Amino acid sequence: MTMSLLRPFCLPTLAMAAACAATIASVAQAEDKTPAPVAPVTQAAPAPVCSAPDDMTRLMNPLARTGKRIAAGEPVKIVAFGSSSTAGAFASSPDKSYPNRLAVELKERFPGQPITVVNRGANGEEAPDMLLRLDAEVLSEKPDLILWQVGTNAVLRDAPMGATNAQILEGLKRMKTSGADVVLIDPQFAPMVVAKKETDAMVHLLAITAKTQNVDLFQRFAVMRHWRNVARLPFEAFISPDDLHMNDWSYACVAKLLGGAIAEAATRTSLTASAGRR
Repeated sequence: MTMSLLRPFCLPTLAMAAACAATIASVAQAEDKTPAPVAPVTQAAPAPVCSAPDDMTRLMNPLARTGKRIAAGEPVKIVAFGSSSTAGAFASSPDKSYPNRLAVELKERFPGQPITVVNRGANGEEAPDMLLRLDAEVLSEKPDLILWQVGTNAVLRDAPMGATNAQILEGLKRMKTSGADVVLIDPQFAPMVVAKKETDAMVHLLAITAKTQNVDLFQRFAVMRHWRNVARLPFEAFISPDDLHMNDWSYACVAKLLGGAIAEAATRTSLTASAGRR
């Protein structure tokens, strides 16, 4: 008797519980399909503008041999000779080194012109080390143009200025005897370099040497100092965390500015030669 009285009340209660359970399950399933919140996309800071005044990047002398080969459509070989900032230390990959970026720049400026840039940078070297491999690794390539980056490690190691000067003069003599055009590249403007007392003396020495030896000078130090003191770029925009080496952006910018300087000096030769034949 008791069971029969309870049964009618029991059935609706069980049905309601089942319906409630189904509703909860459907809500839970709907929640599972709700997409997770997406973090807002933050834009990276724009890269600095690569620029420098013309008087800092223009080469003093026309590149006679390089210009003649470009004018004739003949292959041009360039050897980049130096230490770690030529080798590409702290670049994110080998193709980000300044010699590799320079090859890209020159091929864009002279489409169809066969131009090769050989990287002969070696970490930690200075003039005496470079002289030991000058014949085997540079002059043996029979280059039309030699880009010699030198002086930084001499400053960092407090090498005697007189000895360094003599070694640079010896290297230039051998390079010029080969018939190649020569461009000296002075030290980078970086915290570890500017902290040394002989830095300004080295920059001055290379400027005087280039002038007296009738070779060109790419003023990397002045260009990078312009970025810091005039363009107001923080060091971290163009120097690696070690406070010494360049980064991808500065390697690319130096290559762009140097490529423009080489192109102008080489075509200056071609235009002069063409005018003389008229």
